[in-house]
Amino acid sequence: MTLGRVIGTVVSTVKLEALTGYKILMVQPVDPQGQAAGAVTLALDSVQAGVGETVLIIDEGNSSRMIVGDSMAPIRTMVVGIVDQVQVGGEE
Repeated sequence: MTLGRVIGTVVSTVKLEALTGYKILMVQPVDPQGQAAGAVTLALDSVQAGVGETVLIIDEGNSSRMIVGDSMAPIRTMVVGIVDQVQVGGEE
């Protein structure tokens, strides 16, 4: 899992059936201090996250496909949690 910050959404009026009902979010990976740490990625939203929120993302196709319940879905990255707080070494 990776920490990320939602920086935007992608609007798609036509998409594969396996993706129906899921928002597509633009997520910037971040380090524990909230600083950018990698390239922006697109991820399906399974937790109703919004722009500006810190989230947990998985970047592994089988796990993502299990969440949507379709073993053939073309999905790799998915938002699976909204982070309330990050604590490293006893400090917030």
